Amino acid sequence: MNTAAFKSLPLRPAMLKNLARMGFDQMTPIQAQSLPAVLAGDDVIARAKTGSGKTVAFGLGLMHRLNVQIYRVQSLVLCPTRELADQVAKVLRQLARFTHNVKVLTLCGGMPFGPQIGSLEHGAHIVVGTPGRIQEHLRKGTLKLDNLSSLVLDEADRMLDMGFADAMRDVVSYIPGPRQTLLFSATYPLEIEKISNEFQHNPLEVTVESTHSHAHIEQYIYPTEGNQRPALLLKLLRHYQPASTVIFCNTKKLCQEIADQLCEAGYYASAIHGDLEQKYRDQVLVKFANRSSQILVATDVAARGLDIDDLSAVINYELSRDPEVHVHRIGRTGRAGQQGLALSLASEKELYKVEAIEDYQQAPLQWGKPDELLDRQQGEPGRPAMATVMLDAGKKQKIRPGDILGALTKDAGLNGQDIGKIDIFDFCAYVAVRRTQARRAVDHFRNGKIKGRQTKARQLR
Repeated sequence: MNTAAFKSLPLRPAMLKNLARMGFDQMTPIQAQSLPAVLAGDDVIARAKTGSGKTVAFGLGLMHRLNVQIYRVQSLVLCPTRELADQVAKVLRQLARFTHNVKVLTLCGGMPFGPQIGSLEHGAHIVVGTPGRIQEHLRKGTLKLDNLSSLVLDEADRMLDMGFADAMRDVVSYIPGPRQTLLFSATYPLEIEKISNEFQHNPLEVTVESTHSHAHIEQYIYPTEGNQRPALLLKLLRHYQPASTVIFCNTKKLCQEIADQLCEAGYYASAIHGDLEQKYRDQVLVKFANRSSQILVATDVAARGLDIDDLSAVINYELSRDPEVHVHRIGRTGRAGQQGLALSLASEKELYKVEAIEDYQQAPLQWGKPDELLDRQQGEPGRPAMATVMLDAGKKQKIRPGDILGALTKDAGLNGQDIGKIDIFDFCAYVAVRRTQARRAVDHFRNGKIKGRQTKARQLR
């Protein structure tokens, strides 16, 4: 499909200028198909995968309808996880730069309730949050939706998978007047159709395939039986030696077991699943994103919405029961023209899943031979080049990335090339430091000051 320029849309000149500054000129397919209806105020149900540009699609609609003079919540975006909510809020704030005083507020579980109440008392135009926490604020009366004109259900299929259907219905019951409802989903189970029928009015249906081709993904299925699976996983890692890997399991329990086994084998691996406390969930994602952890073991629900660049490999320790989910999993590697690697383990009992994937992809899968896997590692797995240092100060203490960078380069004397990704949260911050310099960085923070205050610091494994 041919895409069109954003300037073909009825957007304000300041918004078009801001889009140009963000590097957006031509619309992606999902944007080109949905934006005319979104800007016109119509309901839209869109089938679009992560990375398709859907956040900008609905974000432009929210900004187009926003009345900055009314300092009340006019738009609500529901997301399945805090990580996705943070990503969405970040994009919305970038889109809002063309006008002054637009306040975007995130309300998610796992965070202190009190500060959120204080933020709501100061007012907000757009709220982005998870269903459970939004529901809690509505019940306590700390969030009012009397002026709401736009509701977005982002990654609605994952919210249903996580058991949020009743919470979503409850949230919608607090919206008194007419509204625009935009529903985005990577898959189309029957439950999505039911939710759409309940929440939407004559929606425009849009379907867009993945924005990147699987042509750059080398994909193999490896046969395994019984208790051979853990040993085969180690063989795959020692043969292919990927720099960064996401391993998918179908249960939370198995995720943790596999991560523990990999750590015992010398890998820097972490599990992410629904039973993980938010603080540790943040740490797991930070370490993987800044390359101080090599392997992330995840369930589909936990991994949904993660924004991971340059992922070397995806390993399906267990095949998904849904072939569409399988395609979504492997689509996390081989992006932006890079070569990707997707490896799957399958027993004879799972051959029906392999056949379903082949039917869905309309192409046969290539079987790998375990006997041909070589031990190219020769010894213990190498440690990641970077390590993560955690500080006990964050946004609430007015800490900025520049403060941390300056403290390490100017005061501690580290080379700028020794410092990687910096992540700032409300009450803590994380900085990736070359592992050989991590102790030096920790000692500097413990003995010095940042922003005029003493700061506790420690290195995470």
